[in-house]
Amino acid sequence: MRPAIRPVVRLSGQVWWWPAVVMLAVGGYRLGTPDLWRDEIATSTVATRSLGDLLRLLQHIDASNGAYYLLMHAWTAVFGDSTVALRVPSVLAMAGAAAFVALTARRLFGSRVAAVGAGLLFAVPPEVSRYAQEARSYALVTCAIAGAGYFLLRALERPTWRRWAPYCVAMTLAGAGHLISFSTVAGQVALVALHLWRTRSAADRRLLWQYPLAVAVAALPVLPVMLLGSRQSDRQLGWIPTPSFRGLVWFGEHLLGSDRVFHAFLLLALPALVLPGRRLQAWQVLLLAELPVVGVWLVSRLTDTSYFIDRYLLFTVPAWAVLAGGGVGAAYGAAATLARRGLAPRRAGALAGLLAAGLLAVPAVAALPKQPAVRYVGSHNGSEEPFKAAARTIASGYRSGDGLAAPLGDQSWAMAWPGVSHYLPSGVHPYPVFVAQSADDAEDLSPTPCPKPEDCLGSVSRIWLVVLGDTTDPLAAVPSDQAQVLRTQYGDPDQVTPLGGFTVALLDRDM
Repeated sequence: MRPAIRPVVRLSGQVWWWPAVVMLAVGGYRLGTPDLWRDEIATSTVATRSLGDLLRLLQHIDASNGAYYLLMHAWTAVFGDSTVALRVPSVLAMAGAAAFVALTARRLFGSRVAAVGAGLLFAVPPEVSRYAQEARSYALVTCAIAGAGYFLLRALERPTWRRWAPYCVAMTLAGAGHLISFSTVAGQVALVALHLWRTRSAADRRLLWQYPLAVAVAALPVLPVMLLGSRQSDRQLGWIPTPSFRGLVWFGEHLLGSDRVFHAFLLLALPALVLPGRRLQAWQVLLLAELPVVGVWLVSRLTDTSYFIDRYLLFTVPAWAVLAGGGVGAAYGAAATLARRGLAPRRAGALAGLLAAGLLAVPAVAALPKQPAVRYVGSHNGSEEPFKAAARTIASGYRSGDGLAAPLGDQSWAMAWPGVSHYLPSGVHPYPVFVAQSADDAEDLSPTPCPKPEDCLGSVSRIWLVVLGDTTDPLAAVPSDQAQVLRTQYGDPDQVTPLGGFTVALLDRDM
């Protein structure tokens, strides 16, 4: 048995192992709850289309998420589109990010305590656990940027093409997953500049052309996504407000999902920034975390389109975790040095270890009140989207030949039609009322509404009507031309069911 155990022992001794396992546990906890919200419904409805339909859709909308959709298309073909199946790639990606955080901290600060501490701290912020459980590209982009940072450090130590290649791949994956992630180059430039200033080596001057070349090589495959995404930005990003200076100052609290956790990270980072040893490396990481945020803030202020929102910049959290882990490692080292002056080495190490464990516990305890809140649909932009409840209500009274009318047009952002359809059981296929084209035929996320409602009513005797919000008068919540047709031919609803975010009503022509 001993030979079989040794590889496991070696693996568990690696600095990245425990952070990855802990992140897997945090991300996997109650992975099936809450139900999918509208952005995840978009992932499901796009990923489960045929490859041809998917590629045609990307020419009109969501090109910036195209690489992620292609990945999920392959994933769902094998594992299906259940809630858990859709979210597993994000859990795995966040675990990979935690591993890269630990490896980066070890390379920068040379301490196992700093490495393991950084990796464990990465799992603490509520926003990390939230997006580890969301079927969107943010976790994969975070992992790719964390990997790019680690590979960049390796390339700086020995700048060969074999070390630049994984950096280029990681940056390409990040840019293809979300274009905003390329703003990390601002922080990387500062990191490279400080590295050159610290080493002052003539041999390292080749970095002056190697690094820009590596960035260019990484960006080249992303150019088609960039061109398509720029044409679609007005439609997809118009809802993001122009950020204020106050928004920049307090952005860290939104980025980590808790003001207490952000303040704890700042306090933990202080020892790395002020104690002798590896202060320069700590300032490199601080710039890596902050400059992309400032850059995106400036672009959002100076252009017509804003990109300044926490989840778009989630990829900067690994740098904050590395910095906080470096602070824990610096505090551990200082405490051990002081303790050894008056204690036996074993007792000194135990005392310093208790200090490090206590420092790690502070942000974890501070995050607890916010952890449950980020896992529920009500936390997503302050709205509730009970797609499953609406589908369950319809399925419980469904008769063959029934119709379904759901918000389209200006209300397509709510993803009510594809969301309810996702949760309808097999065998429940209501006729699409007021629909001119299906989402597939329209090459869009939602069906196209009929310009003349009376022409798209069909011959159904009963219609299940889904409207936004809780209301006792659902016909007042639909466009006036549709409401007029429904009142004339169906009269008032026979059944009205508010669900907390949606209302489902049944209209019966024969009643």
